[in-house]
Amino acid sequence: MILHLIGRIGVDGARYQSLEFTGDGVANLSMDDRFTIANMAIEAGAKNGIFPVDEQTLAYLREHGAKPPRVYAADPDAEYTRTVDIDLGALEPTVAFPHLPSNTRPVREAGDVAIDQVVIGSCTNGRISDMRIAAEVLRGHTVAERVRAIVIPATQRIWLQALEEGLLKVFAEAGCVVSPPTCGPCLGGHMGILAQGERCVATTNRNFVGRMGHVKSEVYLASPAVAAASAIAGRITAPETIIGE
Repeated sequence: MILHLIGRIGVDGARYQSLEFTGDGVANLSMDDRFTIANMAIEAGAKNGIFPVDEQTLAYLREHGAKPPRVYAADPDAEYTRTVDIDLGALEPTVAFPHLPSNTRPVREAGDVAIDQVVIGSCTNGRISDMRIAAEVLRGHTVAERVRAIVIPATQRIWLQALEEGLLKVFAEAGCVVSPPTCGPCLGGHMGILAQGERCVATTNRNFVGRMGHVKSEVYLASPAVAAASAIAGRITAPETIIGE
């Protein structure tokens, strides 16, 4: 959803503004979904991304020991610079091509893009739900021979939960490398640094020139499901083509 939105409004479409997400579809978004969307609001130039406080939000806070919050909401007569309507039911798996998060297209229109590496994780898509989604695609499959697949749970608690649920075993059996929590390859720090001409599908949040290594490497942003499917196929691929096998 967030890649679709950034593709529509651009990386400066919300510059020095807030992105407020409302509507019936919000109720169908998990807290993990909302975290990912809010995380990437800055990729549209926004100062922040805001969701309404609903019972799901309050339940999450209670479960994590937070104090009762002071709840804020927009005024009924609030004026907005722009309204963008998105039909969640009509969205397709989306990928952002180099070298901007706004350079998006549906995966089915990606063409034949061979890849060298996949990174699943980071602060953007490293929660337990992301681990489960990736494992569901990878289960019973093997990463393509020429592809390096790196899985990075966002926190130590998530790493341990993935271990307890058997997800790390699924990743290992598929040929992935599972890392402790780290920013690592996301910012070109360590683990999975791209060489000249290499291409990576990543669930991270940015794909600028040289973001993950050499200035002549390429980063494609996608969801955990698309990244996992692409690791198996060795090229950018929609998850349904793998799951249906």
